[in-house]
Amino acid sequence: MEAETNEFLGRERIDRLMGRYAVPCIISLLVGALYNIVDQIFIANADYLGSYGNAANTVVFPLTVIALAVAVMIGDGCCAYVSLSLGKKELQNAKRSVGGAVVMILVSSVILCAVYLLFARPIITMFGGTVNAETFAYAREYFFWISLGIPFYMFGQAMNPIIRADGSPGFAMVSTLLGAGINIVLDPVFIFGCKWGMTGAAAATVIGQIATAALAAGYLLRMKLVRPAGRDFCIDRHIAGKTLTLGLTSLLSQLSLVAAMAAINNMIRKYGAADAIFGQEEYAQIPMAVVGIVMKFFQIVISIVVGMAAGCIPIAGYNMGAGSKNRVRRLFSLLLAAEAAVGVLALFIVELLPEQLIAVFGASNESVYYTDFAVRAFRIYLCMIVFACVNKACFIFLQALGKAAESTMLSMVREIVFGVGFALLFPRFWGLDGVLYSMPVSDALTFVIAAVLIRRTYGELKQPGEEEILTNFSIVQ
Repeated sequence: MEAETNEFLGRERIDRLMGRYAVPCIISLLVGALYNIVDQIFIANADYLGSYGNAANTVVFPLTVIALAVAVMIGDGCCAYVSLSLGKKELQNAKRSVGGAVVMILVSSVILCAVYLLFARPIITMFGGTVNAETFAYAREYFFWISLGIPFYMFGQAMNPIIRADGSPGFAMVSTLLGAGINIVLDPVFIFGCKWGMTGAAAATVIGQIATAALAAGYLLRMKLVRPAGRDFCIDRHIAGKTLTLGLTSLLSQLSLVAAMAAINNMIRKYGAADAIFGQEEYAQIPMAVVGIVMKFFQIVISIVVGMAAGCIPIAGYNMGAGSKNRVRRLFSLLLAAEAAVGVLALFIVELLPEQLIAVFGASNESVYYTDFAVRAFRIYLCMIVFACVNKACFIFLQALGKAAESTMLSMVREIVFGVGFALLFPRFWGLDGVLYSMPVSDALTFVIAAVLIRRTYGELKQPGEEEILTNFSIVQ
């Protein structure tokens, strides 16, 4: 009976629960991130695409993040609401949340697909695609096919956290693995074998997304704990409002990242044109291609970080709903320690092995200017990655506790006030290097605010009569 009620979330050791839920979530997000990253690796190593294809991939990447933003708002919000409802023994509300979420994701995905197809040219231009003619042509080709797959991509991504909330993190992981595996197999076939270029890379991605969406749809029909039926597939305004509020941080976090990427891409295009080297036509695409590569590595690290934090949402939500604050606090301590460890490891990699990272993305086919700028970009742009990891954990955990206002505020300050603001300001003084410095300064300042919220959260999770040890990282029940 325990497996059917999720009551084990309130009794099993915190470390075991985190491993059970976080590891599949990490793998799912890593594999999801690999769609775009794998495309870029194969594109970069194709002689007929090279850095032009890399730059085009960088232009389109934030546009896929917009689709992901809407998907995770609905999926993560539903996941948090379902977990809180199960903790309170409100099963019917959980079912209505899942049913309404399915309707919202289907409608929103079709609308976004139509917008992308109708306004492709101005959208690509907005994200820096006019750096040169070759980059624009490749970006438009890639974007067209990626847009056709948006409904499948969004449905699969939204269902992933919902499936985890239903107690099946393993299935969520497998569905994502299948799609990414298909993409990895088809990319070299289409790009090198068939010579389909950007169309081949996009086609491989979309086929993988269709496979993931098909598995998610199959699971929806046989959910274990929260199986919606009939009238559950109608949007209850109250429940939908709660669901979307809980997922608002995920939406704003992703959308603000898009705003930051748009600002960065346009500053790169503007100040790259004024650079003695990159102002030359044959090198104009290099800064955008390089920053895209750096951001892809960052995306891998953040997928691990977000995976750990998102995997904790059902655990935190259930225990908060059940009133077990001491367990939530121990989970938060373990999560922060793990996130900081990931950040330290990533920092060593980017500072000591930047040339090896660059080589993965086809640096052997490029000029010395490409390599020199890439090394500098890795070492500067990601020098505060430890703070970035802890900040992300704080965003998501606050969301899991129902603290949508604090979580949203912190996310918006990081991505909009600091991320966009510094990306627009710093290049005025330091040119292209100013773009690179905007990232670490934003992360360091955000951490100052996050530290205050972390301390306050620990205080709120203290239960009467329990000794408060703010630095306790004990995981033993």
